[in-house]
Amino acid sequence: MTRHSALASMTGYARASGAVPGAHFACELRSVNGRGLDIRTRLPPGFDALEAELRRLLATHLSRGSITFTLTVERDTNGGEVFLNRQALATVLDALRDLAGKVDAERPRLDGILALRGVLEQREAPLAPDAEATLSAAILQATADAIDSLQAARREEGGRIAATLLMRVEEIAALVARAETHPARSRHSIAARLRQQLALLGEDAAAIGEDRLAQEALLLATKADIREELDRLTAHIASARSLLESGGPVGRKLDFLAQEFNREANTICSKSNAVELTAIGLDLKAAIDQLREQVQNIE
Repeated sequence: MTRHSALASMTGYARASGAVPGAHFACELRSVNGRGLDIRTRLPPGFDALEAELRRLLATHLSRGSITFTLTVERDTNGGEVFLNRQALATVLDALRDLAGKVDAERPRLDGILALRGVLEQREAPLAPDAEATLSAAILQATADAIDSLQAARREEGGRIAATLLMRVEEIAALVARAETHPARSRHSIAARLRQQLALLGEDAAAIGEDRLAQEALLLATKADIREELDRLTAHIASARSLLESGGPVGRKLDFLAQEFNREANTICSKSNAVELTAIGLDLKAAIDQLREQVQNIE
């Protein structure tokens, strides 16, 4: 069994079965989203000794997700024996004596009493010690096969999610490019808007003086500067592309990047001095939310 570098989802299902002389069995794996690796095992009585090895096998090849492993074993009944549970029979007979004369009904026949649950028990024929070892080895091999199938299913789903994630990253990159080149960021544009605001207030921009106007425009431009935010977003975009290309268990790293994306988008919105830039910031937040929603499914 080998690890693959393709992006993998955390959801999937796989099943593998097998048989040895005297018994047949099935191993089922179900995987759903999880913050870490959470393994739960459901084993039939008598197989507790296998649990540690099964957990080690699962933890070696799966790095994230809520995993449920279920083992069912059916032993051949040929060669078994029927056992009379005398305690259960005595309880039934005591109940019949207690009800005698109180209930108008015919007394039950012996075959009816023996058919009651727990009165007759069928014991499976035990396997020889070497056969038990063979069964355990076969179960471990089937578990390995099921893990391979589960990984294949998770990678197939991961490929579809990766395509969606890449679309979101490219959408974020396009919005960053729009913000980068938007004319509202220039000092000239800010000065023009300042003149318009002065005119609305009934002030004469010429009376204030171009030098003072330029100083105020520079101050506003400095406060509204989003150069650092755009640079960090560009770096995060490059990191996201690299992680998507490298594959493997990168879900936590992508989730962290999505948080960083959102932090920069919030700052852009708070610094924005123009409706158009605010709109770009809001579109960025929407794209980042969609990115982060899909990232939650990645191993």
